[in-house]
Amino acid sequence: MFEQIREDIRAAMDRDPAAKSAIEVLFLYPGVKAIRAYRKAHKHYLKGHTFRARMISQRAARKTGIEIHPGATIGKRLVIDHGHGVVIGETAEIGDDVLIYQGVTLGGTGKDTGKRHPTIGNNVMISAGAKVLGPLKVGDNSRIAAGAVVLEEVPPNSTVVGVPARVVKQDGKKVYCKLLDQIHIPDPIAQEISRLEKRIKALEGEKNEDL
Repeated sequence: MFEQIREDIRAAMDRDPAAKSAIEVLFLYPGVKAIRAYRKAHKHYLKGHTFRARMISQRAARKTGIEIHPGATIGKRLVIDHGHGVVIGETAEIGDDVLIYQGVTLGGTGKDTGKRHPTIGNNVMISAGAKVLGPLKVGDNSRIAAGAVVLEEVPPNSTVVGVPARVVKQDGKKVYCKLLDQIHIPDPIAQEISRLEKRIKALEGEKNEDL
């Protein structure tokens, strides 16, 4: 567990240019605190000490604003940047080298039983405010844009945006628009207005031809 914590600290320092030292990251970064508490709680959870596990996780949630169920499965070098409002459900699975920003939910839809939460692959970025809901899979090396709501599986090496989320780039090839980061996201309302305007112009052109 201690080696995992050291890796989590190194990963946070690598991802965050504002990090000045390992001591700062260990004691002052809420994401690292939450992950450290999760590692401890998860050990109790696996031993069947569920009450003790939940007590540890809920105490961490009150202190950090990050709620990670002790039953979740989390790989190495997870980074939760800022972190407030992050929720990770009981049956969620997270691979290695994943980056999660504030306001992210890895939750359920309320319709599933058993495996209810998503499985996140390796080297995935989930941007601020994104929601990934249900027992779906997000493939390795994928990017989920800020505010996206993911309700279907995401192929590996993909970028998804929107509500509901859709693939805009896969395997380095544009599917809908250019590769996105947290802020360069198309406005779906503006896109729909543009589509309607084009349709109106086409209909007007057809009407003029008839006249």
